[in-house]
Amino acid sequence: MHSEKIRVAVYGTLKQNQSNHWLLADQERCGEFQCDLITLYDLGPFPAAKLSNSDGVRVEVYEVDDETFARLDELEGFNAESQQSGLYNRIQIQTPFGQAWLYIYNHDVSGYPEIRSGEWFPCRS
Repeated sequence: MHSEKIRVAVYGTLKQNQSNHWLLADQERCGEFQCDLITLYDLGPFPAAKLSNSDGVRVEVYEVDDETFARLDELEGFNAESQQSGLYNRIQIQTPFGQAWLYIYNHDVSGYPEIRSGEWFPCRS
């Protein structure tokens, strides 16, 4: 049975050279672009994205299979039955590579540093 590839847009630990990229290492990388629909917040070990216009956050887009998509949902704490109760919800956005899913943080980000352009890097001590 053939299933259509699913595109996901990632902005944190799933990007190349980050701690969770191994989940995407064998998937097809479409490319990257500057996404001005979101603002990132540095939560320390990972970033949170909120729908809020920015100057452009660097996002990578991948085509993934169903199994990988399910693993991403699990990693991001996505709850399909109650989308607002999970750690992240997901929405579809338009990218230069077509429609892609993007994970949006469901909780308060007050007091966390904003990243309105560029990209998130983990703290290295």
